Amino acid sequence: MSVLDLTTHYLAMPLRNPLVASASPLGASLDTLVRLEDAGAGAVVLPSLFEEQIVHEELEVHRLLFFGAESHPEAWDYFPQLDDYNTGPDGYLRHLERAKSTLAIPVIASLNGSTRGGWLRYARRLQDAGADAIELNVYEVAADPEVSGRAIEQELLELVASVRAAVTVPLAVKCSPYFTAMAHMAIRLEAAGADGLVLFNRFVQPEIDLDRMAVVSKVHLSLPDELRLRLRWIALLRGHLRVSLAATGGIHSATDAVKVLLAGADVAMMASALLANGPEHLGLVLAELSGWMANHGYTSVRQLQGAMSQQSAADPAAFERVQYMKALTNYSPPDTMVGQ
Repeated sequence: MSVLDLTTHYLAMPLRNPLVASASPLGASLDTLVRLEDAGAGAVVLPSLFEEQIVHEELEVHRLLFFGAESHPEAWDYFPQLDDYNTGPDGYLRHLERAKSTLAIPVIASLNGSTRGGWLRYARRLQDAGADAIELNVYEVAADPEVSGRAIEQELLELVASVRAAVTVPLAVKCSPYFTAMAHMAIRLEAAGADGLVLFNRFVQPEIDLDRMAVVSKVHLSLPDELRLRLRWIALLRGHLRVSLAATGGIHSATDAVKVLLAGADVAMMASALLANGPEHLGLVLAELSGWMANHGYTSVRQLQGAMSQQSAADPAAFERVQYMKALTNYSPPDTMVGQ
């Protein structure tokens, strides 16, 4: 029997397999990171460091330095919950250093900035703390009606170019799916210096709490159905870019992982399934992935990757508009709806 080769490359880093634990609260605990490594994770992405945490810490320092002077104490309530989120940027950097000294697999830091200076300053500090790579968590809702899509895209491209010039470690960009021309934007991000694209960021959506009559934000774990958007774009981009492609959002099982690899992903990132089932669930998915490959005659992950991308598919139009028409015209309602 042939020995399975599960290895892959992501951001020019060799990984023992394509299952990566993506950014989530699980990564905030060193013990949990060890459990993820023991379960077989190829790499781990730490939770995002948000610039609001950096500002919060700087405000606290300012408050202590100017204690007793005239001030506006209500301003300190702006970030009240961040003390509970984690210990701020210095704590994040210490956590990164401990993770690097403990784990044998690559440790990727995640950064979400809000100003150009914040992105650059902390990207350098993450690199200095030992991050094997940095993932730019570009999480921003384009809600200003006075700002055009072109301006938003240009700002992102300039940000990527600036961070790329500031650090030497590999750089991934966790993208929104809402660009008008995603394929063109992907090419521009590569030209700006991105070494990889993570498709796609999941925005926390607001809800209206009718009991409290308030707008609230709730985190909902992903569902496997969300995978289809990732499959389409990874399949369309595979072969047109030199950068690494990572799928995130909707990967819960070995079947999901196989699909994104066939579409052309270099890695399958998991978060919601691990939050719901624990770090050891990754080991189950890895075992099932190995079993699927063996049962279907694959001896390496490289054989899987891109085998059903648009460039390799027998029906390239399957990822474009023609299938939309076929799906609608061939749809039949469930039996339970007939006659209602």
